[in-house]
Amino acid sequence: MIRSALIVLMLLLAPLGGAAQPTPPPAALVADNVEVTRNRVLIARGNVEIFQGEQRLRAEAVTYDPATGSLVLTGPILLQDGPDVVIVADQAELSRDLQDGLLRGARLVLNQQLQLAAVEMNRVGGRYTQLYKTAVTSCHVCETGKAPLWQIRAKRVIHDQEEQQLYFDKAQFRIRNIPVFYLPRLRLPDPTLERATGFLIPSLQTTSQLGAGVIVPYFIKLGDHRDLTLSPRWSAKTKTLGFRYRQAFLNGRISFEGSITRDDLRLGEDRGYLFGQGRFDLVRGYVLSFDLETTSDDAYLKDYNITEKDRLDSEIAITRARRDKFVRAAVVNFKSLRDGENNETLPTNVIDGTFERRFFPKQLGGELRMSANAHAHFRRSSVDKDANKDRIVDGRDVLRVNLEADWRRLYTLRGGLQSEIEIGFAADSFQINQDATFPDAQTAIVPRAAMTLRYPMARQSRNGRQLLEPVVQVGLTGGSKLQVPNEESTRVEFDEGNLLSLSRFPSPDRRERSTTAAFGVNWSHFDTRGFQAHLTLGQVVRRQADNDFKSTSGLSGTTSDFLLAGQFISQSGLAVSGRTLFNESFDVAKAEVRGDWDGKRTRFGASYIWLGADAAEDRATAVSELNFDGSYDINDTWTTSANWRYDLVDDRAASAGLGFQYVNECVTVDLSINRRYTSSTSVEPSTNVGFTVSLRGFSTGSGNKQYAKPCDTK
Repeated sequence: MIRSALIVLMLLLAPLGGAAQPTPPPAALVADNVEVTRNRVLIARGNVEIFQGEQRLRAEAVTYDPATGSLVLTGPILLQDGPDVVIVADQAELSRDLQDGLLRGARLVLNQQLQLAAVEMNRVGGRYTQLYKTAVTSCHVCETGKAPLWQIRAKRVIHDQEEQQLYFDKAQFRIRNIPVFYLPRLRLPDPTLERATGFLIPSLQTTSQLGAGVIVPYFIKLGDHRDLTLSPRWSAKTKTLGFRYRQAFLNGRISFEGSITRDDLRLGEDRGYLFGQGRFDLVRGYVLSFDLETTSDDAYLKDYNITEKDRLDSEIAITRARRDKFVRAAVVNFKSLRDGENNETLPTNVIDGTFERRFFPKQLGGELRMSANAHAHFRRSSVDKDANKDRIVDGRDVLRVNLEADWRRLYTLRGGLQSEIEIGFAADSFQINQDATFPDAQTAIVPRAAMTLRYPMARQSRNGRQLLEPVVQVGLTGGSKLQVPNEESTRVEFDEGNLLSLSRFPSPDRRERSTTAAFGVNWSHFDTRGFQAHLTLGQVVRRQADNDFKSTSGLSGTTSDFLLAGQFISQSGLAVSGRTLFNESFDVAKAEVRGDWDGKRTRFGASYIWLGADAAEDRATAVSELNFDGSYDINDTWTTSANWRYDLVDDRAASAGLGFQYVNECVTVDLSINRRYTSSTSVEPSTNVGFTVSLRGFSTGSGNKQYAKPCDTK
């Protein structure tokens, strides 16, 4: 008899006879009490642990006979085979390499999610585990004997650890021990498998236009790097086949999704859509990307609740970004789904190229920026006049090339005053075709210069730190204004980001000219209690008004509207930001505010937007909308969510949605109701109801959140 607190012995005391086989890794045994008999039989008792490779075994007692090469274990027994497989049993007889054997009163736990309880369990070759008279569930099982929420009962279950599959014989699905349906054969992936051919979680959907239907996705593994998912949808009013194809390459990836439909909404028509995207890493840091979006008709995407986009864009581009250099070339195609817009007369085909480079000359100091941009857009129409009376020539095509060079340098003067000087020029060239109202070709040189003065001031107090920064910029932009159509800078935003810009147009087809001055002040407060606040106030004045700035842009006339922007952020989860433009009479041209609250159980967001009426921006009436979205965790398992968009001008809701989700350790239930109130000539108001039930434990996407469910001991 040998007694010690820790004794380590080699289990492979004698080799087995027969043909030569791969030598298993060495095994070690640890126990409170170890005895070796005269027949070399090893008996270990008390806190017995055996280690071999990735396998760990614990038992109350172990008997090892080298003559037979078998281990007899007395429970409780715990066998851990790698990070994802755990076996618990009452009694067991295993081979010395722990790969084969018989276990009684056993329970197999996969990936800490799915448990399989069986009367008897056989291990074969370290790969197959056969369980007889088995109950399978991922629900919490209490010792009181109360049935779990769901379980699968089977005469036999085989777990293929190499293929990561579960095979059921004579399977019966039960809810609270009540049989629901029976399957003679069933195959399911175990929780450790990421991709396998088979059915995915089905869902029920009901819409006011398409009726009640069911979607049953089927995943097809085409290899280690590509797959296909088919999603047939059946209802009384539609027959739809959805699909998604994905493939990964050594240097990139692609993904396509779409559907093919025959329905009662448009009898006799083939409907559908196709979206795709991809990205490939090329040599020398270049990246090739593409984006494809197309649909059969204007209403399909909204009829089937795919996306709210009303303008589709397809693009192929090559890009390279470095610290001091940027290159991009792209070809884009647009398709409008909006009522009243004709794709024949819209600039749907676009070619765009950009080159930017920065230098830091030692002799001059500062930074030198150089850029080149080439842009062309084309219409499918060849009509050289305004036939549809929309104030735009139907077939007008435009090509422009813009070259720019700027030198900037920052000086810090005595007392902390900062001065930044900017000097540069731009060269613009335009070619206009199929429009007799503008010259065919125009070119201009645009010199420009600006000086910006800042005086940052800081103050430290008991409650925190405050920063105050007055800023003023005086700029001059020369050159003559070109007679070119305004097709890219029709919507101008005046905000804190371009307060100190020499041109606030979003595209270089337009440039501000004349002498301008911008005034502003920035204020920030960083409180010791954890919150911070920021505020910006500014205004722009110019010698000559620019007629390309519309009334609601805030920049029309020689004096702009006042710009007021602010932000508040707290550690408690509250964040509020807003921006507005108003004149001396406090008439508001634009306003927006967004607030978010992220609490322990509540997530809430609301926004408000106001846009004044402006016929020049195709806005006959003002826009005033209120948006809301949020969710609330009722308890550890129930979550409710809601969204709502309200049109204050028309005094009616535009859309609304309500959702409920129940999640515990073994099931996820989703219920959603969405209503779209808006209508057009191609889209009708509709209500969508979705319902999905998924059993947790048969996929890797079950999440990391743990749900502890106490057992009722009464």
